[in-house]
Amino acid sequence: MTYSPEEQEIIEGKFFAVISYISFLCVITLILKKSNKFALYHARQGLVLFVMEVAAFILSIIPLLGWLIGIFGYALFLLVSVWGIIQAALGIYCRIPVVSEISDKIIL
Repeated sequence: MTYSPEEQEIIEGKFFAVISYISFLCVITLILKKSNKFALYHARQGLVLFVMEVAAFILSIIPLLGWLIGIFGYALFLLVSVWGIIQAALGIYCRIPVVSEISDKIIL
């Protein structure tokens, strides 16, 4: 079976695109698959999600209001990460609202 160059790139980068949504593992993709556009696209979004997770963790330390931010933040980031993993596994360039706008501005 013959694949187009774009399909071949998606196939080669799929594993790294999937792990990009698992917390800090996006850094592995950013280092090892910097030349793969598909993996890099998902790694940038994973990096933005990771930074947002860290911010939610820091905010969760605030007394009273912090635990609310933590619970809702972690739930939201878990759902978004699972959705990103599914889209990456299917070989789709998905755009996550807010996250993709920020990730488009990342220059590596």
